[in-house]
Amino acid sequence: MDDKLKSWLEISTLAHQYISALDNDQLEEWPTFFTTDCHYEIIPKENFDAGLKAPVIYCTNQKMLRDRVVSLRHANIYEKHTYRHMISGLVLGKEHDGQITTTCSYVVILTDQEGESVVYQTGAYHDTVARSDGVLKYSRKIAVYDTLRVQTLLATPI
Repeated sequence: MDDKLKSWLEISTLAHQYISALDNDQLEEWPTFFTTDCHYEIIPKENFDAGLKAPVIYCTNQKMLRDRVVSLRHANIYEKHTYRHMISGLVLGKEHDGQITTTCSYVVILTDQEGESVVYQTGAYHDTVARSDGVLKYSRKIAVYDTLRVQTLLATPI
């Protein structure tokens, strides 16, 4: 099998496992998809395109991701909801020092307690993946959402 195709399949599997954990409320698993010294942020497209450092969520290591999960489970107050992610258009970019950059589009459907489903967010993931103990993980994940505002409280990771 071609190395590029093999990498694409591995990264696609990682992406689908990632969104499956989020969609199935397995938030405690979420930090395990990242390297120890990872970077995670959610930022509006306008800020991203302009190079403005104004994300709505910004984490610089796996411990910060774990703290976010603990906060979601025990401290934050928000309306119970479910997410369903759809991803498409996974494109592999450059490989450098064992890390591969990728992009793909995403759509998140939010379903509230009353059972109403709406398109919550659309955007693109700008990721960098690396091998950690033989397993691909995100060393950098930036969710760039298309609109300037978030419709409701952004509680759960994208």
